[in-house]
Amino acid sequence: MATIPVRIEPPGENPILEVAYDGQEITQPPLSMSENLSKLAHKIDFGEEVDMEVDGDEESEEKDEDGKAFSQPVWPWESVRNKLRDALTELCVASDVLAIATKDCGKDPVSGNPKRYMVLDGPVQVEQTESKPFVLLLAMKKALEAPSKILIQGAEHLKNLQNETKGARAPEDFHIELLRLRQNWRLKKVGNSILGDLSYRTAGSQFKQSGVFEVTKADDTDNSQGGGGVGSSNGASGSGGATSSAAASSAGGAGSSGSTATTTTTGSQSSTSAAAGTATSPKFSSALKVRVPSELEGIAYIQVMIQRDNEQLVSATIGQFSGLAQTSENMHWKNKLEAAQNALFCKELFSQLAREAVQLQAPIPHMVVGSHIIASLFPDIQLTISLCHSSTGDGRKKNCGAAPPSRNDHSDVLEHSLFQLLRKVQAANINPDGPSLSSTAIGVPKRRREAGPEAADKHSLLEMASSETLLEQIVRQAQHVVLRLRTIYVLDTLAREFKDPLITSHWSTLSSPTCSSVKVSIVSAGYDTIIKTQLVIHVGEKMQRVICKDGRVLNFSYEPQELRDFILCQLAQHQISGVQNLARVMGWQVLSASSFLGNGSVEPLGSAAGCLLANSGGSRFLAVRHSPQFNYTVFMAQAPSGTTLNSVIEDKKWENLPSSFKEVKLDKMDGKNLLGKVELLMAALST
Repeated sequence: MATIPVRIEPPGENPILEVAYDGQEITQPPLSMSENLSKLAHKIDFGEEVDMEVDGDEESEEKDEDGKAFSQPVWPWESVRNKLRDALTELCVASDVLAIATKDCGKDPVSGNPKRYMVLDGPVQVEQTESKPFVLLLAMKKALEAPSKILIQGAEHLKNLQNETKGARAPEDFHIELLRLRQNWRLKKVGNSILGDLSYRTAGSQFKQSGVFEVTKADDTDNSQGGGGVGSSNGASGSGGATSSAAASSAGGAGSSGSTATTTTTGSQSSTSAAAGTATSPKFSSALKVRVPSELEGIAYIQVMIQRDNEQLVSATIGQFSGLAQTSENMHWKNKLEAAQNALFCKELFSQLAREAVQLQAPIPHMVVGSHIIASLFPDIQLTISLCHSSTGDGRKKNCGAAPPSRNDHSDVLEHSLFQLLRKVQAANINPDGPSLSSTAIGVPKRRREAGPEAADKHSLLEMASSETLLEQIVRQAQHVVLRLRTIYVLDTLAREFKDPLITSHWSTLSSPTCSSVKVSIVSAGYDTIIKTQLVIHVGEKMQRVICKDGRVLNFSYEPQELRDFILCQLAQHQISGVQNLARVMGWQVLSASSFLGNGSVEPLGSAAGCLLANSGGSRFLAVRHSPQFNYTVFMAQAPSGTTLNSVIEDKKWENLPSSFKEVKLDKMDGKNLLGKVELLMAALST
């Protein structure tokens, strides 16, 4: 029969301490590890003696040791008991030593100190040596001598380097300037040459002209000629795949689109930095020089002029480097690269505009003559875009037919458009559709993708396929600039001519390059609470939209005379409405009023407005007539007339008929305006 091991373990249940009346058993909680250890330690009998048998024979001891190594201990707590007993022995010995050391064994007859069998050693007292300050000073001086020599040697080394820099340039300056060049321009090494690219190809430009420049180390003979890096007139051939990443602002600064446009000539941001670099030229010559293509050397800018016959209305210039006294050979490499990139940008912009001018079919065809583009804005106003590029050596200008205008005023709208519109075209070349689904076709706009599900008609599809060119956008903005100038001229002229009533205009700061709005208020001084006429004029490209206070919307063409005639009619209606409101306040009756009178002299423009008033008693009458062209007149009459009736008319009621109206000389009366004089007249005739 096979032996089956049986393991006997105590039950895992805790003993029951109490049984409640409801039958619930309360058990004893299990012991923790510390409680279980103390319970087992209480079972140890430390008083039990252990017999130790010692065999004299060495062979028997070795056998016993081998047997103990393989046999288990008899009692599991034997090792613990042995260690505790050893600790107890050590404590007993320490107690005996302390007792002997503290017990007196008599007194010393000489000193009288108590004698002891054992004395404990205390802290050893070291004899204090006499301090010598002079020795410490010498030691400190000797210790500082070594670091002082190191500092003096380093200072002499730096002084020698500084003296060498004053006399001649250090060899590592070339690498430092090359590092600065790489911070703003992307370079690559082709063979033994270092080439860079000035074009905007990585920014989306598709201009084919090469913008590769070469970076070389300046020779000592070149450094002795001038204060800047020497630029060669030989063009670097080849094509580069790198482009500028931080000098995009060299083509012109962006300005606000809400300011008034007048005659201007504006330089770019790069011209300012170049002029600043010329004024504060570095003391030492540059360690490197750059060679740009010959067609990009010099100074280039694009000038936009809006003119009527030979009268210039508005001008804007982009990328003009004004105030540069240095030639291309003496220009610093930073200014030289910015000027070359600016010339490349101006050529790309003019090439794009010239190509669009030839392709567009306008009512009046656009003309491209040499470096000039002429587009018609209105029948008597033209837009001229010119590319001006200066020669490299003598500063003479070529490819420019007009001299730059004065710098008295500034037009930010056209300058911003020339730079920003081309940047939008370049950005659209990189990402033509913007963010879209990864599964859609590249270059298809969202509206065209939704044309099928939304069942778009033919007209909508044609609108999606057509896009506005760069020249069309510039022409639209130029038309808006001209129309806004005309509106400003009409409002300012009327405000100067008429002091009664007052005309104020407030231009909105929130506008776009092709739309602006102005709020016109017509008030009478001192009577603005009685009558106030307000108009809102939206100035577009070829049309002006006027929104009246009563909600009427009127559209006018680009001719300024139409807007002037309308405002003159509004002035007449404003005065007549003010007289009527004043009559109601003064207690007078309004017998009749009309904004289109059919009597009187024929008006050259518009129609006259008038009203007839009577006092509360019906004995005094006032007739007010306001003409858009001949100002206002006031007539007065009284009833009864005082004349005897004919014998044929027997009824006495006809005696109350008023007499003939007589004109009142308002220039002899007191008052600032018409309403003030009419108020005095009403007050005098009311009694």
